[in-house]
Amino acid sequence: MSTTAIIVVAGIILIGLIGLSGRSREKGMSSWLVAGRGLPRWTSWFLQAGESLTTFSFLGLAGIAFTGGVSATFAVGYLSASAVGLFFVAPRLRNLSAERNYLTMADFFHDRFGSRTLSVVIAIVGAIFLIPYLQLQITGLGLIVELVTGSAGASGLSMVLASLIVIVFVIVAGIRGLARVSIFKDVGMLVGLAIVLVGVITAFNGIPEIFAEVAATNASMLTTNAEGYGAIWWISGVAITTIGAAFNTMPHLWPPTLASGSAKILRSNLKWLAVYQLLLFIPIMVGMGGIVLLDAATEGNRVLLTVAGQTMPSWLVAIVAVFGAAAAMVPAGSIVMGISSLVSNNVLFKVPEKLRFRLNHVVIVVAVGIALVFGLKGADIGALLLLTYGGLSQLAPAIACGLGEKVKVSAVSLGSGIVVGTLIVAVITFAELPIGTWDSGFLALIPNLVVFGVVEVIVRMVRRGRGDVPTVPSRTVSGAN
Repeated sequence: MSTTAIIVVAGIILIGLIGLSGRSREKGMSSWLVAGRGLPRWTSWFLQAGESLTTFSFLGLAGIAFTGGVSATFAVGYLSASAVGLFFVAPRLRNLSAERNYLTMADFFHDRFGSRTLSVVIAIVGAIFLIPYLQLQITGLGLIVELVTGSAGASGLSMVLASLIVIVFVIVAGIRGLARVSIFKDVGMLVGLAIVLVGVITAFNGIPEIFAEVAATNASMLTTNAEGYGAIWWISGVAITTIGAAFNTMPHLWPPTLASGSAKILRSNLKWLAVYQLLLFIPIMVGMGGIVLLDAATEGNRVLLTVAGQTMPSWLVAIVAVFGAAAAMVPAGSIVMGISSLVSNNVLFKVPEKLRFRLNHVVIVVAVGIALVFGLKGADIGALLLLTYGGLSQLAPAIACGLGEKVKVSAVSLGSGIVVGTLIVAVITFAELPIGTWDSGFLALIPNLVVFGVVEVIVRMVRRGRGDVPTVPSRTVSGAN
């Protein structure tokens, strides 16, 4: 085994040990998933910030910059804008969860809309659409190892090893273990991205020279007119991902929100998150440099580490790869917690609590196994992210309707809109329907809202005919166990 491979494998094992350190095995769902709702400020910060620097940031965003130029700034746009929305939404969700004993997103739907059926639908939709995002992290990890070692075999081995480590530390340590690894990951990503940026700047003799050479090579990359990444792609992508992220529609991001010690902590963190997103300009700049340094046929997912390999010694690239591996393993742990808690807590709600917690561990193994199988086959990282966001953003109208003191719409109308929206995203994606550069989630949100509105009118007409009160009373979730 080469020195580079040894460094990467040792780094992956170290990440697992960090996750397992410092605490005995978690034995209950509430402690395992939301840490008793008492995480301190800095722990909450790293859990919240973890979504900013992931495998997508490390590999996918540089790839989009390489093929679409400055259109890659869509990620900075939606993450910064959504932080503003979350400043108001996240504290409300956290306080509701503490008052009414929510553990998952689906608990919120069950309580606010008085419908167990809707909560089950949300749990199933959430779990299904998180699988591509989990696959993204595993695929990205394999690519990182393959690129720095030059071995496809090492890639597959590292994916299996990292998947096993994620399973173990997530089952044993829960959200507290995830928080410990998040601290290592974010600090490491800052260092890793800085190293790569210095390498690229050195290769070009300065930042202005990067853009000057891109302008000389392909000036369209400095506009939103690159083929396949035009203004419509940018606007629709930013719009739907901002809507989805601002209303916290990603189920795996609910535990970090619900686990925070107070709403004040969340607000304090979110004030700085909008600024923190500016770090994403680093992989974007590396991708822009790749336009000049690399062959145009280079696969987008390989751009960042290929550029690093041309501008830095191999041992330093290996260290950067370890931080990149952490950027895959931390979100993978968070995502698999989101999937397993939805299934065990909301789909298997009739199962006794102790057995449900054990089944939660089984779901973790199954979810990681499914994502690993697909990950070994490889996939486009940017496409996987947009599929997940497009599908889960269909939940935004329902979450918005549930934030008020009183819920004034029905579960039937919201559920109908969600089912239509998510089905349209799936059909567009897998049938490869020709929609140009429009984001599938953005297009699907329109019929989602139309169906919601039509069904709600019908429901209210039926209720008036029966003399029912149109407001759905909120109820404490029975067994948000």
